[in-house]
Order: sequence, then structure tokens, then C-alpha cells
Amino acid sequence: MASDLCPVYSPFFGAMGCAVAIALTTFGASYGTAKSGIGVMAAGILRPDNMVRSLMPILMAGIVAIYGLVISILISYGISTQPTHLATSFTQLGAGLAVGLSGLASGFSIGICGDAGVRATAQQPRLFVAMMLILIFAEVLGLYGMVVAMLLLGRGAGGTQC
Repeated sequence: MASDLCPVYSPFFGAMGCAVAIALTTFGASYGTAKSGIGVMAAGILRPDNMVRSLMPILMAGIVAIYGLVISILISYGISTQPTHLATSFTQLGAGLAVGLSGLASGFSIGICGDAGVRATAQQPRLFVAMMLILIFAEVLGLYGMVVAMLLLGRGAGGTQC
């Protein structure tokens, strides 16, 4: 009965959680950086003096990738080369999916809102505060995923070794 709960391939799911956390958050951050960068360059034509302020969406998109890195490191500490309980491995996979998918959504929303926001701020500088509030709400989506992943990893699934 215990061998059914601890198959040889069980560490694979923990490693997949680690890979998914890094891959999806990095993809979301790179999309947010690229999409916001296009808006920054377009806004720089109208207002080159506001280029430093326009870099905020790019900075915020990069933070999303850090969320994935942190969770990936936490998952990697829990991965063992020995067979582990499937519940532990699936918890690690779930944590990776939680931070990865929320980081992907956060990166996409930062990219789209950042692109439109810096273009609008170039035309009307008073819109900067509104753009920053929208970007903060977009950023917090990735933070929610990281909190859920940390709760999953902290709670664990009981026994780790078979």
C-alpha cells in the first residue's frame, strides 16, 4: 500500500512545479517588458524628458519573474531524489502552477496597461498616478499567486519520505 503512494517517478512532479514556476513567470515578465518597452519608446518621441518615469512598468514586470524564482528555489529545496509521497509532489506542482499562472496573467496585464499608460502619460502627465495605481493592481496578481504557493509549500502534504 505504501508503494502505491511513493512511486519512483514522484520527484518528477516536484521538478515540474519548479520548471513551471520559472517558465511561466519569466514568460509573463518578458511579455510585460517587451510590450511596455514599445510604449516607452513611442512615448519617448513625444516627451523624452519623462523617460525615467516611463520605465516603471518595465521595472514592475521584472519583479514578476522574481516571484517565480523565489518559489522555484523553495520547491527545489523540497525535491528529493528518493521516491516521495505523491501528495507532496503534487503540492509542489500546484505551488509552481499557482505562481506561474498568476505571474503570466500579471505580466500580460502589466504589459498591456503599461504600454497604454506610458503613451497616455506622454500626452497628459497628470495621468501618471492613475497609471501607477493600475500597474500596482496588475502587479499584485502575481503576488497573490506567490502567497498561495508559499501557503501550499508551508502546509506540505504530511510525510515527505517513503
